[in-house]
Amino acid sequence: MFHRLAALPLLLCSTAALAQEAPRPDAAATDTGADIVVAANRAPVDADRVTAAVTVLDKTAIDRAQDLSVADLLLRTPGVSLSRNGGYGTSTSLRIRGAESDQTVVVIDGVKINDPSSPGGGYNFANLLIGDASRIEVLRGPQSILWGSQAIGGVVNIVTPLPTAALEGSIDLEGGSRETVSARAALGGTTGPLAWRVGAQSFTTDGISALKAGTERDGYTNQNVQARAVLTIAPGISADLRGSYANGRNDFDGFSGDTPEYGLTREFVGYAGLNIDLFDARLRNRFGYGYTDTDRDNYNPDQVEQTQTFAALGRNHRLEYQGTLAVTKGVDAVFGVENEVSRFSTASSDFVPPYALGTPARGRAELTSFYGQLNVSPFDGLTINGGVRHDDHSRFGAQTLFAGGANWLLPTGTVLRASYSEGFKAPTLYQLFSEYGNQALNPERAKGWEAGAEQRFMDGRFALGGTYFERRSRDQIVYTGCNPGTADPLCFVPGSTTEQRFGYYQNVARAFARGVEAVARAQVGEHLSLDGNYSWVLSEDRSPGRTFGNWLPRRPRDTANVSATYTFAEAGSLGVAARFAGKSFDNASNATRLDGYTLVDLRGELPLSGTVRLFARVENLFDERYETIARYGTLGRSVYAGLRGRF
Repeated sequence: MFHRLAALPLLLCSTAALAQEAPRPDAAATDTGADIVVAANRAPVDADRVTAAVTVLDKTAIDRAQDLSVADLLLRTPGVSLSRNGGYGTSTSLRIRGAESDQTVVVIDGVKINDPSSPGGGYNFANLLIGDASRIEVLRGPQSILWGSQAIGGVVNIVTPLPTAALEGSIDLEGGSRETVSARAALGGTTGPLAWRVGAQSFTTDGISALKAGTERDGYTNQNVQARAVLTIAPGISADLRGSYANGRNDFDGFSGDTPEYGLTREFVGYAGLNIDLFDARLRNRFGYGYTDTDRDNYNPDQVEQTQTFAALGRNHRLEYQGTLAVTKGVDAVFGVENEVSRFSTASSDFVPPYALGTPARGRAELTSFYGQLNVSPFDGLTINGGVRHDDHSRFGAQTLFAGGANWLLPTGTVLRASYSEGFKAPTLYQLFSEYGNQALNPERAKGWEAGAEQRFMDGRFALGGTYFERRSRDQIVYTGCNPGTADPLCFVPGSTTEQRFGYYQNVARAFARGVEAVARAQVGEHLSLDGNYSWVLSEDRSPGRTFGNWLPRRPRDTANVSATYTFAEAGSLGVAARFAGKSFDNASNATRLDGYTLVDLRGELPLSGTVRLFARVENLFDERYETIARYGTLGRSVYAGLRGRF
């Protein structure tokens, strides 16, 4: 064994005919083209080698859509649905292929972000504005091998840019309906071995009433800043710093109607890393530390004695190593080790005067993970991969997951793709230790597979594709309410036989999802671009009992998006987009129906100079009235206009 290990450096130092340069292990990579995907392998990889369904939105597509929030932009992609408790800034749940909203991993500049103090431990898209994003990738289906616990539904990877010139910048200013104003600016440059960029944004709107029947508007403000810097210390060695901070305030309504209640949310994400390339960059290494901090507080000015009604704090500390190795031509590997420590605390006020905050519930969990994935291209056009992940959770022990897939690009322009993957999600700290906690919970588990094909015509100017998928989940954690006078022992505060609580979490749910995603795009002549997608997603409750076979709440089975953009020679563009969402149900019993709806948007751009463009759009052109959550309002017709500069 000693002699075999001693020979390893010689194998790695073999000639370029046997090995090639490895991709850099960094989900925040920015030096990638439109045909490169980062999230799939946590390192840049050609899109034709990706075995799972993925959508990539580059800066051009982001600017063309003109959306203010990431959630609204992602709604235009296949298999994605959304529910929101009102207008901008209210609680926003994004679901991929019918999975729970907290089963999606969100990554910003290579750092996984989630809130351990939230019930599902996931990420609330309410405060995530487009900001300085230059690239967004949506990877659909279970992705726990490389992205760990929580990636049962998929992965959303958001990347901000690094400069390539000595000095460059951008600016976006816009305003519109309901006194909405957004101002964003960014500046960066390269100075010798240092590349840096800083961006900031301020957003404000008077909003709409969160409750559909309300009369007063619930406003929202958000200020955020992001920064990145990369310092090249020596050839093949660089240091990397990234950080972002967001501060939001949103008004919301109580259960009974209009109230002056509001919430404050402060989010901080930080990262420091060291990148080291060895053996002519055939082995690339990244050592990193990531930190996330989410602080949420709610207030009700009507409660004079104690205005604060809720306080929550969630923190993550993550140490990680990731490597990529070009073993030989057509063979490369991604592997790594992660250690994450999560902490939370939450406290709620009493429902009677003096409304004092209760004793905070606190908890801690540690997760250590090892993962690896091997990618093999035995001949041009065919890629096969397989991966394994081993998680060791401080409360739930060890869990090993497997995944595999293949992608075959034929000379006819046909792409065939298939994959199988597994998911694992431990109960959140809130589900375990909060006032509704249950420390006897088991982890959620999922298995899924998909198969798809795409056909390209006329050098890629036309393309048609489709994907079929299935996912089975078990031990899903649900909240169960308690009726007064119940004898259910879980309805009593742990350690008490007399003090009843409002509800608790338990493992009762099983779910099954299957569906079809169809996509098409066409470039007609030099000026007209067409694209569209349709998703049929069946998400059913498979729990024994009265809800067996019911639709899972707030998941329409049918969604579709179409858009057309006409670009005038040197004179801007005009576009129209439509989104259709079919009916859904607001609750597990399927007693409350949410009707389907269709939204139509118009948008246009006009160049004022080589670096400045005027843009405008109309959202919900026909002022459609609809709901994504029963009793909560949605935005009606909205008109916005602004200026965009790139220099």
